[in-house]
Amino acid sequence: MSAANMHQRIVRYGELKPCKTAFIDAHTPGSDKKENFTIIGAGVSESADQHVHISDTPGFNIGAAGQPPKCRNSLHTHTTAEVFFVLSGRWRFFWGNTGDAGEVILEEGDLINIPTHMFRGFENIGTDYGMIMAVLGGDDAGGGVVWAPQVIEEASNHGLILGDNGVLYNSKNNESLPQGVAPMPTLSAAEVAKFQQPAAHEVVPRFVARYWDMIAMASDQPVSVLAADGMLKDKPGFEIDLINRTSISNSPYSTERHEILMIMRGHWVLSWAQEQTVLAPGDVCAVPPGVEHSLEASMSGEASLFRVRNTDDPAGATHWI
Repeated sequence: MSAANMHQRIVRYGELKPCKTAFIDAHTPGSDKKENFTIIGAGVSESADQHVHISDTPGFNIGAAGQPPKCRNSLHTHTTAEVFFVLSGRWRFFWGNTGDAGEVILEEGDLINIPTHMFRGFENIGTDYGMIMAVLGGDDAGGGVVWAPQVIEEASNHGLILGDNGVLYNSKNNESLPQGVAPMPTLSAAEVAKFQQPAAHEVVPRFVARYWDMIAMASDQPVSVLAADGMLKDKPGFEIDLINRTSISNSPYSTERHEILMIMRGHWVLSWAQEQTVLAPGDVCAVPPGVEHSLEASMSGEASLFRVRNTDDPAGATHWI
């Protein structure tokens, strides 16, 4: 892919198109105000209304969730990696079969690599609308979402039925399951009992990276946040670095990898060929392999971004070791 269509590979925060019916809990009180954004790849949305900004994937998906205060995302799990960082707001991540095995509070810039094979959810506990950005392992984002049984049962009480084809049907809109499509089966009690329920002291040290710890480590090179030898050691098919104004040269470079730039703080000048643009917080840019480009923080003050690159590792699952 050439540099000629780079402008088409920049998704501006202010131009993100939300979907309010992306998941089965879209009508459930307490979860009915959330917005889902699919930035790169098809993501895991269960709704045909979901807008996809960049359809091709680099071995992983990029998405986001926006929620007003006291709004939560219901308990679910994935078969591949699910990594979040907080773009804005204050968030509580919780996990366990009923959501009470453990929790952690994340502030702006904090990152969590949530292990697979355990149910997880999150809620905005701040005072304003907040946004978290997500990286999901695999081109197909792990084949979708597995919901805790109580989530499916409660959703049916509010008119939403998930088919075994992964599509939502809204009885309030006179929709019903098509012929040949059965309701998505719920997990049995025996199946649910096999899911992990670790305590917070088991999760936080291994799977959470604090923003100011990352910034403190950034000097003359990017900080390896998620990698085989990073702050959070894992090989889910992608790596994540944190870059600030002093940790990257403004000299042009290219790489054989897909490179996704996700702006956290400040404004960054992205240059390529004979063109340049300014990236602001919340903007996402997908730089194809082989495209020579450069980055430079454009103003004084705090400036940081997360850089995600694909690796040769398969789309992996973060299991307990």
